Amino acid sequence: MAAGKLTPRSGRRALLAQWAFVLPAAVYILAFFGYPLVNNIVMSFRHYTAATFWTGEAPFTGWENWAAVLSSDVFGTAVRNTALFTVGSLVGQFTIGLALALFFRRHFPLGRVVRALLLLPWLVPLVVAGTVWRQLLDQEGGVVNDFLRGAGLLDQGVPWLSSPQLALLSVVLVNIWIGIPFNMVILYGGLQEIPSDLYEAAAIDGAGRWRTFISITWPMLRPVVTVVLLLGFIATVKVLDIILVLTGGGPANATETLGTQVYANSFLQLDFGRGAVVGNVLMVACLVFALIYLRANRAEGR
Repeated sequence: MAAGKLTPRSGRRALLAQWAFVLPAAVYILAFFGYPLVNNIVMSFRHYTAATFWTGEAPFTGWENWAAVLSSDVFGTAVRNTALFTVGSLVGQFTIGLALALFFRRHFPLGRVVRALLLLPWLVPLVVAGTVWRQLLDQEGGVVNDFLRGAGLLDQGVPWLSSPQLALLSVVLVNIWIGIPFNMVILYGGLQEIPSDLYEAAAIDGAGRWRTFISITWPMLRPVVTVVLLLGFIATVKVLDIILVLTGGGPANATETLGTQVYANSFLQLDFGRGAVVGNVLMVACLVFALIYLRANRAEGR
């Protein structure tokens, strides 16, 4: 037999070896992602309450849960707030994160120490961060209002978290503060992979900073940008803990989102069927965004 020639038996062994490596991952995905996803879809078509865990009875209701959720005024408000919250957070986190990543490309004393300190918002548990910011933004004794009054910018405290006009903006700003380190770290890693020869050639050709960024940095960084925005969208659109700690979805549903609606339907009203409906809407939104964004980036790369 010639060296390197595969026989039918060795070919089958190679195929079995491939499946042996793939099988554990496939079982894990089916067990921990596939089954919950299918079960959540089935649950949305049934009257699934706390009593179901004892009796095992979950009558089929068809589209009743979907009609009740989609026709409610709170759902429309939650969709709008989720869109504003997600877009505002992504834009703020990405813009500031990219600016910091570009800044830290320069070498200066204590640069690593400062970069490490900027990771603190990412390392602090979200419930802790939300609790701290709730105290900072308190209308009466919050540090933010005290500082603004001391600087002569305000005569009285601003109701950052209790005003329907300001609550959503305040939650977005807090979430931006939390998400900046993630964007900075990933984008900084992407910037480190860009060959320095390209920048040297651009400098020789007389290209300025803006032209260098547009012609070299952004095109080379685009794959990393895709990952950052996708992960950022998926993480932001389902944010729950920060909103619950800061405002609880109020005041007057001003910070009610799809994530808080899932929590309210499932764990406050104990109507798991309707909670599953909102959860399915969230999953569809993430899937649609991922498909559109990946397709748009693939078209630009051609």
